[in-house]
Amino acid sequence: MPVSERVDDREWSGRDRERADGETDAPADQLGLPINELFYSLQGEGTLAGVPSVFVRTSGCNLRCWFCDSYHTSWEPTHAWLELEAILEEIESFEADHVVLTGGEPLVHDDSVALLEALADRDYHTTIETNGTIYRDAPIDLASISPKLASSTPTAARAPEGVDVGEWERRHEAERVDLETLAALVETYDVQLKFVVTDGDDLPEIHALLEALRDAAAVPIPDDDVLLMPEGATRERLAETRERVADLALEYGFRYTPRLHVDLWNDAPET
Repeated sequence: MPVSERVDDREWSGRDRERADGETDAPADQLGLPINELFYSLQGEGTLAGVPSVFVRTSGCNLRCWFCDSYHTSWEPTHAWLELEAILEEIESFEADHVVLTGGEPLVHDDSVALLEALADRDYHTTIETNGTIYRDAPIDLASISPKLASSTPTAARAPEGVDVGEWERRHEAERVDLETLAALVETYDVQLKFVVTDGDDLPEIHALLEALRDAAAVPIPDDDVLLMPEGATRERLAETRERVADLALEYGFRYTPRLHVDLWNDAPET
């Protein structure tokens, strides 16, 4: 089981500072981030699957996928406010060369850039896991972009248990894809486009989005950079989706990515 160190045993709850847009009110004159989890594990997804990495999970998101596997950073965000030096000290306590900045949506926070700059200065390889709706100018080695498909939109019939979807259905659907921002990201960074797929009904939308993005971007986007990932935050759910998603990857010539952390540790936190 991966180890997680909770810095200074601080209280890991900050809902009173969380705004609906996913941003968080920072303490005045302090560089830092709302940290939900900071832990050492194996990268579970994408082209670097299996690589030992330190994960820095920020709280707050500008979207609300109904199947979010980090519910505690979006629908019910919790966190401790950690200053930049405390985050760096914690990262450096682990024997890893890779750092994954994830969320939530880490790019809603201005100080994500400061953290990425500090990590670059220390020669870490950095992956940013983002939904592709926000652009930041920062030293990023791999932008792992997960554009959200229509199947991610929450509805009254398709929402986390006990959650009132409210305005999020309209807002999520309106904001889940920003073609201009996606084009800027793929033009600037080494990327992987990672689509969460439930079944074959998602493939026409993926093809349409790729066609539009290829027209908009000034760089090529090879199929090798397109990954299909089965929807599922538990072993039981992955057992229902992964084989058909693997078959779709074979059929359409895209890459398949597993979710190793789910296979290994199910839906345990800090994995």
